[in-house]
Amino acid sequence: FTWISPDFLLLIKMLAAGVVFGFVSRIFSWSSHLIRSSALRYLPSPWLRPVIGGLLVIAISFAIGSSDYLGLGVSNPDPEAVSILSSFNAGGADPLSWFWKLLLTAITLGFGFRGGEVTPLFFVGASLGNIIAVNTGSPVDLFAAAGFIAVFAGATNTPVACTLMGIELFGIDNSVFFAVACFASYACSGHKGIYSTQRSDNVAMFL
Repeated sequence: FTWISPDFLLLIKMLAAGVVFGFVSRIFSWSSHLIRSSALRYLPSPWLRPVIGGLLVIAISFAIGSSDYLGLGVSNPDPEAVSILSSFNAGGADPLSWFWKLLLTAITLGFGFRGGEVTPLFFVGASLGNIIAVNTGSPVDLFAAAGFIAVFAGATNTPVACTLMGIELFGIDNSVFFAVACFASYACSGHKGIYSTQRSDNVAMFL
């Protein structure tokens, strides 16, 4: 990453992007909890839930004609596929890439499959940042990096830790942008994150 001067207009764009990142993280948290509670309520059989969930994931993947949103999505041997790495380049994500990854991850976890939400949230954030950058004339790699950390910051209520993670992964030069994105996302993400045992009034949530 090269240093980008934090001019006022670019900071405003990053602040607005952070708000979007926060609302998307809220949507992920809400949809994950809703799908999980609905699956437990209407599908009491523990073996039936993953069957239905798996069929839904397969059906959606066939409907959109892409397998890019299955698996972790860090990289892909297909140079035309959407992944976390491709999202750092212009044209590396489709307008709804973030949505399909969010939806399929929420379904997968909500119907009882074991895995994690961390890397999928990185995918959601990076691909969303890519699209925001393309549509606002902003640096794609900077906004993909900001989305990478800020969506996770909103979903976990950890803006400080995610700002530091951004500095560790992408360098300290653009730390002002990372902080703006993470704290704006946190402010707009709501009190309930992806971890149901986390207390919103706990000072530790900032870490």
